[in-house]
Amino acid sequence: MKPFMSDDFLLSTPTAKALFEACRNEPIFDWHCHLSPKEIWENEPAKDLTQLWLGGDHYKWRAERSCGVPEELITGDAPAKDKFFAWAGCMPKLIGNPLYHWTHLELQRYFGITTPLSEKTAGEIWEKANAIIAADGFSPRSLIERSNVRCVCTTDDPADSLEYHEKLRDEGKFRVKVLPAFRPDKALAIEAPAFLPWLGALQKAVGRKIDSFEALKAALFERVERFASLGCRATDHALNPVPFRKASPEELEHIFEKAAAGEPVAPEEAESYRTALLTALAGEYARRGWVMELHIGPIRNNNSAAFKKIGPDAGFDSIDDNPVAAKLSALLDAMASGEGLPKTVLFCLNPKDNYVLGSMLGNFQTDEAFGKLQFGSGWWFNDNISGMRAQMDALANLGALATFVGMVTDSRSFLSYPRHEYFRRILCEYIGNLVENGEYPADLETLSGVVRDISFGNAARYFGLEK
Repeated sequence: MKPFMSDDFLLSTPTAKALFEACRNEPIFDWHCHLSPKEIWENEPAKDLTQLWLGGDHYKWRAERSCGVPEELITGDAPAKDKFFAWAGCMPKLIGNPLYHWTHLELQRYFGITTPLSEKTAGEIWEKANAIIAADGFSPRSLIERSNVRCVCTTDDPADSLEYHEKLRDEGKFRVKVLPAFRPDKALAIEAPAFLPWLGALQKAVGRKIDSFEALKAALFERVERFASLGCRATDHALNPVPFRKASPEELEHIFEKAAAGEPVAPEEAESYRTALLTALAGEYARRGWVMELHIGPIRNNNSAAFKKIGPDAGFDSIDDNPVAAKLSALLDAMASGEGLPKTVLFCLNPKDNYVLGSMLGNFQTDEAFGKLQFGSGWWFNDNISGMRAQMDALANLGALATFVGMVTDSRSFLSYPRHEYFRRILCEYIGNLVENGEYPADLETLSGVVRDISFGNAARYFGLEK
């Protein structure tokens, strides 16, 4: 029996262990996350382990609800210690859940605590961890630095002022790059109630009225320039379902006019609008050498009562099962044959689409960049051992695994960086098994370079971090 989460955790062969030694200390490029630039700028030390671990972490909230924890102890106003003890009580029940592994990796890496967390051990771990937090500060910047992070790309709306990015740049003291990433989801959601308030915010950001579809595009392109001035090189889009429906310029103007007047927009009109706007934005990204991320497949805010009470991103989203292939193909083709298809990372939330996305990449690869189209790592509900293995298996079978740009943190927590270690262990075990089974030569020099590149180098080059 192996010791619990020892140094050989998830590594079962000599080759896997050797490969992990080659990449374990590679830097982290956190090119997709939901960390707050405001919190990074303000750099306030954490108060306690509850604030660090449980605030805003809907992965944990969802698991707690499955374990019968009252909402007061999850998103309510219960004391911090009570919330921590509630989480500790869930841990023994989460057998096989990646949260169990992430929790203990974080305890080990940031606090040196190897004791398994449970109701029995909650008291001693609470006291020890909080004493370390009080002594060491555990501010956002210190946690990012000690995690060996080279660059963080936050997720920012086009109408955002980007003031905290500007402050971090002008201050020049933080050694880690903190760059904005352009996420125009609210611009694309023309049928949503939030569209008109968002349009007002964009008008304020550009200082003029936006009274047409063409004016909207011009305003967004202006904001792209603002993002570029602060080092942006990544964009992100949540697509569910993938849109593709053509419309004339006149139809697009009519759709925009309806929305701007507060009139209902039909689903097919919204799809036409999204197709046109996304295609136009893609051309702008391509001209700048930016990367376009497409996250495909969630169904959000399923529990309407909970949404009204708690709000979005609170653990009430799940996997959708919409068809993907035909419209994704048409959308990428329209970009490639039109204003431009940028470097693109395709993420799917439904594992049924692994081979759809994995095979779609090959249709649009060019020599503009190695692996110009990428299959994103196991995301959200696939961010676990079986999900990441399945994604790697699909990519290896259908494409070029060695060009893979690797892991994304996709987190709101400053303690989440051991997930990169988790990914690297799974990657090394996957490749190590191929070698041990005689499916690839035992060329450790080449393979060590491959795992280092997948861990950091490929993404750094792909996003232009190393210029």
